[in-house]
Amino acid sequence: MQQTTTTTRAAPDAAKGALVLGALGVVFGDIGTSPIYTVQTVFNPNDPHPVAVSTDTVFGIISMIFWSVMVIVTITYVLLVMRTDNDGEGGIMALITLIRRKEVPGSRRTKLALAGLGLFGASLFLGDSMITPAISVLSAVEGLKVASPSLEHLVVPITAAIIVALFLLQRLGTAAVGRLFGPVMIVWFLTIAACGINGIVDHPEILKALSPTYALDFFFNHFKIAFFALAAVVLAVTGAEALYADMGHFGRAPITRAWLLLVFPACILSYLGQGALILEDPHNISSPFFLLVPDWGRWPLVFLATGATVIASQAVITGAFSVAHQAVQLGYLPRLRITHTSEETVGQVYVPWINWLLMVSVLTLVFTFESSAALAFAFGMAVTGTITITTLLFFYIVRHQWGKPLWLVALGAVPLLTVDGLFLAANLTKLVHGAWLPLLIAVTVFTILTTWYRGRQLVTRRRARQEGPLRQFVDDLHKGEHPVQRVPGTAVFLNRSKETAPLAMRATVDRLHALPEHVLILSIDTLPAPHLAEADRIEIDDLGYTDDGITHASARFGYMDNPDVPGLLRLIEQADIEFPLDVDEVSYFLSTIDLTRGDAPGMTRWRKQLFIAISHITADAAEYFGLPRERTVIMGSRIEV
Repeated sequence: MQQTTTTTRAAPDAAKGALVLGALGVVFGDIGTSPIYTVQTVFNPNDPHPVAVSTDTVFGIISMIFWSVMVIVTITYVLLVMRTDNDGEGGIMALITLIRRKEVPGSRRTKLALAGLGLFGASLFLGDSMITPAISVLSAVEGLKVASPSLEHLVVPITAAIIVALFLLQRLGTAAVGRLFGPVMIVWFLTIAACGINGIVDHPEILKALSPTYALDFFFNHFKIAFFALAAVVLAVTGAEALYADMGHFGRAPITRAWLLLVFPACILSYLGQGALILEDPHNISSPFFLLVPDWGRWPLVFLATGATVIASQAVITGAFSVAHQAVQLGYLPRLRITHTSEETVGQVYVPWINWLLMVSVLTLVFTFESSAALAFAFGMAVTGTITITTLLFFYIVRHQWGKPLWLVALGAVPLLTVDGLFLAANLTKLVHGAWLPLLIAVTVFTILTTWYRGRQLVTRRRARQEGPLRQFVDDLHKGEHPVQRVPGTAVFLNRSKETAPLAMRATVDRLHALPEHVLILSIDTLPAPHLAEADRIEIDDLGYTDDGITHASARFGYMDNPDVPGLLRLIEQADIEFPLDVDEVSYFLSTIDLTRGDAPGMTRWRKQLFIAISHITADAAEYFGLPRERTVIMGSRIEV
């Protein structure tokens, strides 16, 4: 009996440990590699608003970095925002979904405005997913210039090769990548902590920078310098949104443990060590992270840093997959091919189209900018925009969904949004120096998301007019207004809703004057919740007749669920329907739409053209719903947009 108890307890502990290890390998790469370039960027002499090295500025900057990480990452994200989830799923798309729910109080106009703002935040995050791999891997490979200056010309080619390899690995899935990268990140955090301690031992007075008085004194007494420095200080919190976006992959508890027990202390020790090094010799601002180690240790550190920055890229790539998956299910993107890479954790997905788009975008940035310093300001803009929007949406939910009193909400929202606003304002001053890039990417992505959502609404209305009411169509069949011959077999017609007749079914009746003796009309609805229990998934309707062999089934899925139709039919098979359903023998009928640009109102001509262009990346419906090719019939129709 004792042995059984021990084994039972050990299994959950092992599972928790695996989740923490996986989180270290996927979630913390971005924020965990910020020490490589943050301090270096702050003191960059080529900055349009340079920060001169002095004892006051070093203490002030290191203190600002520490308290920025404490306020934005530990307090805002880990302690507050990550308590808000949509049935386990995190990220800005989850916040949008929560706000859109009917049971959440608030005017429709306010909800639409906040949802639009959140959508722009998600667009900024996708821009971050392009910039992070470029700046992270470049910053690590640039360590070659410190270890061996003669190899400087190889920085860009090596970076490109590493990035290609990283994106090729994605098809293995988050769990496999996490198991591979987790141990590397443990070594990484222990190494940067040890290097930081080495610097602190030589100048222990740097520990005074942990006091908020140094940050406040520097900010208010040297406001002009400190304000512009915030545009670089924000690099210390890059990756905070990835913690939240990847919450569905690992859960809140493992991410919180890993942050508080290992990641946060290691990063702060590294920043303190770099500050101590610059106090010793101001010339060390060129690359303080790599100069913390002696000459013999620089090559190993370059290799380790390169591995860690590859993992930094993994954090935002995984988050981008989650955001894209949620956007598809909520109607902001067309149906894309999505592969679920874990049988245990439903939130772990791989989206090939997004993967290859990110790879091409990242390589373009690497070959265009060629250095991490050139990308630094672009990076900060994406991060501050996403963080500010996330904080704003969170406090709206605290007030309107959690029902907290206004004074309590203001007590938390005002100081946190003030900090976020200062970072955002500082990065806007770098607009002409690179901050325009993430804004351009975000505007482009936002335009695509909103155009698809609007165009889909218009097409749905026009398609409904072509399809006609389902009940009336079935009644007409019974009255003989559509003379048909019933032939042996079972047909499953996939349809958008219960209200209209499937185009494929109507075409079969009108053109072939025939219909299988057993017909199941199946409509699939995606709800604004990540997952739905099987008991709540199916609703059967005989459409008013129990002897005509025509039945409608409504199937409900969460936006993170996999809409596997053959698997769904096995659930329907167990329900009380008017005819037997042999899943291995049924034929599937799909309706497909050919879009053309017309003169109908609803969207401008250029948006109509964009909508039609986006439609071409739509995944094959048969593959998306898991239908067997040999038993699937596709019938088309044309609709003007």
